[in-house]
Amino acid sequence: MEAIINMALLTLLGVVTLAIVVQRSLLSVVILTSIYSFLMASVMIVLDAVDVAMTEASVGAAVSTVLLLGALYLTKSREETPRRSRALPLLLSLAVGAMLVWGTLVLPPFGTADTPIHQHVAPRYINDVMGEVGIPNIVTAILADYRGFDTLGETTVIFVAGIGVLLLLGGLRRQDPEEGTPEDPS
Repeated sequence: MEAIINMALLTLLGVVTLAIVVQRSLLSVVILTSIYSFLMASVMIVLDAVDVAMTEASVGAAVSTVLLLGALYLTKSREETPRRSRALPLLLSLAVGAMLVWGTLVLPPFGTADTPIHQHVAPRYINDVMGEVGIPNIVTAILADYRGFDTLGETTVIFVAGIGVLLLLGGLRRQDPEEGTPEDPS
């Protein structure tokens, strides 16, 4: 039953992705992107990664949708017709996709117990986390202690990206249709 749910969700992800690609209305793209994030969160729940699902739902669906709607409010609502051929981006996307699929062919089957990560890293964390860190939750201990600098770096990158988006959007002002001048926010 889990496999059927997973296949249905992944099929819906593919359909939503194709719908995003063919849209010209940016509002539709924002809505479909939010739907994509919720579907991705559902896939993570099926895979028992509830923490990742909650992050995807809150950041991917909620925060990103609000930021994209804000950007859409400050810019045009329709995408301009491309002037160049779409062949090069399509070929590049297909090549990257093919390389990613080719790279996954050498991976061990999903959930196999004799993979290197399950032989060396995971047992060490499970056996030594209480003695070294003293935190009973293994995931929290790994993120906060063993990977503390990595987590700090990821948080810093997200924070700087958010500030960059706010700075870019802060420079745009809507034109007053009657006067042709930027509106005064005060």
